[in-house]
Amino acid sequence: MTTPPNPQNGEPSVDEDKLAGLLAKLDSAIDQLDQAAAFAKPGKLAPVLDTARRTMLQNGGCAAVEQRTAAMEAAGVFVGSDWETPQFLLPSLTVQALQSADPNTVVIEALSELRLLPVAKGETAHTQITTEQAHHYLSQTMALNLSLLFSAPSEAERASQGRLAMLPRQLFQHLARRIGYEHIIDQLIEEIWRILNQRPIQVEPVKRMITQIAICQADPAIDLGSSGQGADRLVSSLFGPTQACREDPGIAIYGERLASMDTTALQAEATGFARAMHDTGLVSPYHAVLLQHLNTQRNDHLLSEALGLSATGRDCLLCYRQLTHALIHDAILPQTAQAAYGMALMLERGVLYQPPVAPAMWRQLGLVLSEWSQARLNLAFGDEVAPQARLLEGVLCMLGLPLGVGQGNNPTCQSARALSMWAYNDPDYLLQMIAWAARDDDIIMHFEGQSISSMACLSGVATELPMDLDPVSLIVVPHLDRIYAEMGRRCVDREGDPHRWVNPEFHGWWSGRGFRINVDVASGQLSELEHFLRHFYASYHPDYNGNQPLIHPQPAGIAVTDSAARFIGWHAISILRAGLDPDGVTRIYFYNPNNDSGQNWGDGVMVSTAGHGERFGEASLPFDQFASRLYIFHHDPLERGELAQVPEEELTRVIGYVERSWGADRLPPGGLQASAGTGSPV
Repeated sequence: MTTPPNPQNGEPSVDEDKLAGLLAKLDSAIDQLDQAAAFAKPGKLAPVLDTARRTMLQNGGCAAVEQRTAAMEAAGVFVGSDWETPQFLLPSLTVQALQSADPNTVVIEALSELRLLPVAKGETAHTQITTEQAHHYLSQTMALNLSLLFSAPSEAERASQGRLAMLPRQLFQHLARRIGYEHIIDQLIEEIWRILNQRPIQVEPVKRMITQIAICQADPAIDLGSSGQGADRLVSSLFGPTQACREDPGIAIYGERLASMDTTALQAEATGFARAMHDTGLVSPYHAVLLQHLNTQRNDHLLSEALGLSATGRDCLLCYRQLTHALIHDAILPQTAQAAYGMALMLERGVLYQPPVAPAMWRQLGLVLSEWSQARLNLAFGDEVAPQARLLEGVLCMLGLPLGVGQGNNPTCQSARALSMWAYNDPDYLLQMIAWAARDDDIIMHFEGQSISSMACLSGVATELPMDLDPVSLIVVPHLDRIYAEMGRRCVDREGDPHRWVNPEFHGWWSGRGFRINVDVASGQLSELEHFLRHFYASYHPDYNGNQPLIHPQPAGIAVTDSAARFIGWHAISILRAGLDPDGVTRIYFYNPNNDSGQNWGDGVMVSTAGHGERFGEASLPFDQFASRLYIFHHDPLERGELAQVPEEELTRVIGYVERSWGADRLPPGGLQASAGTGSPV
């Protein structure tokens, strides 16, 4: 299934004597760690990790280390680390761990995978994880790191990891031989569809995964067995959505084919592309070629068909005909094809009917970007197309997919939430922010009547400029981050949580001026939890607020927990609506700035992104489970619901969730249940 290692390709060579010597050293190091007293083990751990690293870089080293992982675990290699409890490990975190510049992090992650391999194969038993759990974990890990099987280290990996970058590749070749490609591909397909159901703006990681599937299908050395049955739809959506490009002929040849097509053939192409785009949320570069061809012909009927528009979107296109033609010409190129999906959904939303939006889009078309903005876009996305086209793609995607904004791996959830909220609720304000940031390298906002310039601010929450963002966020987030931090600094002397004052000024007038928090800021302990919960139910639950739907998205803060219900940190989200799901359960539907909202928060709290009435980009939880992770919310103080009518058994259930999770070490004397009645019901 894999080719033998080749020293000329940078892969480890076969040296049995060297491997035998390393294994002898490794066995000795493991014995010394095992015999050391608890306080002395940290000093004995370094030789084990160093020798294991050198061993795994040898051909056959991973198999030899696998045979010793049980002894390593018994000796205490994982004690005191995040890897000590394998049942709580998250596959998504392996990506960063295996690309770390810290050799010990890479090695201990690799050892963790190897110790689970015999468990997953049913060859050994583990006290903390079952065979099924281990197999599922390793399959997901392989799916998320599939590129390590097929590609050489990138420049970034070589710069940060050096020869260490070969270790994860050796590891995954060994895992693939032991687990089998058929399990990996099925898990990968499932993961891709789960992510696509959330309709993120950033789809490059998904496209890379689909490309790896296509490589697997085309490689005769890889036996997929009966797996990969759902792969064809994904692969064809990028490389051959219609009959005329089924064999992936290349952009130039497809353009020649279009030139010779009659109206009937073009109609078939338009329909096929639209179906593939709306089915997956992905846009093929061939789709952009068709749209440019139809745009040149000014064929509005077929343009509407190719974008998959309903009557609403078609009317919007015809009403703003010149603008849509200009946007297609400048923004929807083969390299920026995803703009087609953003444009289709923007037209469906009808945002151009808001009087300021169309003029603002004309301004965006002619916007002259600053040197800093151009350099930043080129650095992140390359210079294959003009940075103006990249930014236009981002604008269309954000206006069409306001809930698809992600913060990347950066502590900028407040800024991502603001961009999403403006795209959802106030698109002309968003376009103004983009113009200021991209053209002027400055954004000016006001806090309680005083102006704040992003250029004059000292620093933001993020310690370095984030790069793993969509084009709009890439330009605007650094400015918003500095302004948000400055607003917080201006509240530093005030009693209570600064979000009380910052959120309405930062996000917009529609943020409720009423503010509730269930944590004492000074001590970090829970405070008046029942009072907090009664107000939340009275403000948001349809049964207690007079069935008043939420009008504007509202900022809120949650206490994020891991799959073991342990507290991780505070996180900014937007509450979008509350309502009944198809099963009659009242749920809160919310926007999470993370690129993946489907998360396990422990104690049975599983965040859903599809299947419970969610719209694209929404996450949801049953009302009581969401309330149990909430610590801050805003409300309109003039629209008070019925606080006293919330039943005690409902509050008791929510308080139980809190006690078993993030509130466990924040309890007042006697526990929450003992003090639950102290909060005022009004």
